[in-house]
Amino acid sequence: MTDSLIPDHSISKTVDALTAKTMSNHAPKILVLYGSLRPESYSKKAALEAVRILESFGAEVKVYDPADLPVFDRENYEHPKVKELHELSLWSEGMVWCSPEIHGNLTSVIKNQIDWIPLSLGSVRPTQGRTLAVMQVSGGSQSFNAVNSLRMLGRWMRMFTIPNQSSVAMAWKEFNDDGTMKDSAYRERIVDVMEELFRMTILLRDHTDLLTHRFSENKDAYENSDVK
Repeated sequence: MTDSLIPDHSISKTVDALTAKTMSNHAPKILVLYGSLRPESYSKKAALEAVRILESFGAEVKVYDPADLPVFDRENYEHPKVKELHELSLWSEGMVWCSPEIHGNLTSVIKNQIDWIPLSLGSVRPTQGRTLAVMQVSGGSQSFNAVNSLRMLGRWMRMFTIPNQSSVAMAWKEFNDDGTMKDSAYRERIVDVMEELFRMTILLRDHTDLLTHRFSENKDAYENSDVK
């Protein structure tokens, strides 16, 4: 490859591309996934607490119910629950993934949902360039195994996973009878995480095409371009 085929990513060109964008002013669109099928799941309760916080900031939030989603097999793409998940992923500008920690890691329920979200649907990418916040709940002492695995998955799905994260220890102690979260440092941390996700989504959503551009995926365009 000659240097003439290397794309021009000068500071001036990049700044011009960023400043040429008009910032959207609609409510950030956030999809929330949780990792348990139990009706009284603490990961679901933590996820719904995140929903309430995001909505108080002004976000538009949708929650996906993983019940009846088939086990990932690369075949059932026409299943209603799979199509619903794909549609919500395409709709979203950011996501929240919340898993319980089972046997020291995330659950099959949350992994199954992520497995069903492809890197591309035709020419559209359901995850690339979207923001992501990761959370976990634990039955015992605080751990970060599940959020670390979720963070790895987010990177693999080419998402911008925010630095902050939440891990709620002894989750069975942290919720009121109505499912809301008790005032605590754990809840304050979830507020911090959702605040960061909300703002990062607003900052990044109009620039995903620029931020996720890859030379290797556009090599033919450079080779056939008159402008080298």
